[in-house]
Amino acid sequence: MGIIDIHTHAFPESIASKAVRQIGNHYGIKMAGNGLLSDLKASAKRSGVDYVVFHSTATKPTQVRSVNDWIISNSGGMMIGFGTIHPDYDDPEAEIERLIEAGLKGIKLHPDFQGFDADSPMMDRIYRCIGARLPVLMHAGDEKLDHASPGRIAHVMEKFPELRIIAAHLGGHQKWEEAEEFLIGRNLWLDTSSAIAFMEPGRAVDIIRKHGVDRVLFGTDYPITYHDRELSIFNRLDLSKEEKESILWKNAARLLCIEPFCQRE
Repeated sequence: MGIIDIHTHAFPESIASKAVRQIGNHYGIKMAGNGLLSDLKASAKRSGVDYVVFHSTATKPTQVRSVNDWIISNSGGMMIGFGTIHPDYDDPEAEIERLIEAGLKGIKLHPDFQGFDADSPMMDRIYRCIGARLPVLMHAGDEKLDHASPGRIAHVMEKFPELRIIAAHLGGHQKWEEAEEFLIGRNLWLDTSSAIAFMEPGRAVDIIRKHGVDRVLFGTDYPITYHDRELSIFNRLDLSKEEKESILWKNAARLLCIEPFCQRE
């Protein structure tokens, strides 16, 4: 059994401590990791994780190019980079093409931290350009903000059905009732990050099975937590060995075209 972590954050050394502190303050939680690539890799290796998807969000359009340069330069081996884009970036089409040419496997959007509504018309040209070419990992849900609510993500799906959306946190952190109303069972992926540790195990299993095990991906949300803790929580879920294998690696391997799996939908 392999392991692919679809959802982690990492930052350059110059900003890592500030970024981790801001995330912790926003959610009112104590952060486990320091946000450095070295710490992320060490956590993954301790737990036998084969591949780690990492990303860093551009909160301003002026950051897009430099953040993507950093992600590209640190991708390879076990590290799979997802690029960033911002709705106010001057030429998103050219940057998306650059990410694809550089071999990045997807794009991460965090509407709450980037300051836009997921279903805002200002995002239309970006969604249209991405199309089915790259998965889009979308932060979903927040008790404080509505930018990336499950309902808004559902609107995006209706307008751009070709998008391969991964709705983080089982469809919406702390908004799982709304996720069940708008997203569960629909044609998108969910990840387990910052979800299974915040709900009763039985409810997590229920959501996973209602949605379809073949559309759920394992994620840690590092540096919020380390792999050993998140895997311990995941392994206690009342899922079969086959279901766990699908969530831990098979589904992500197909989505990201990791050999011997390569699925285009």
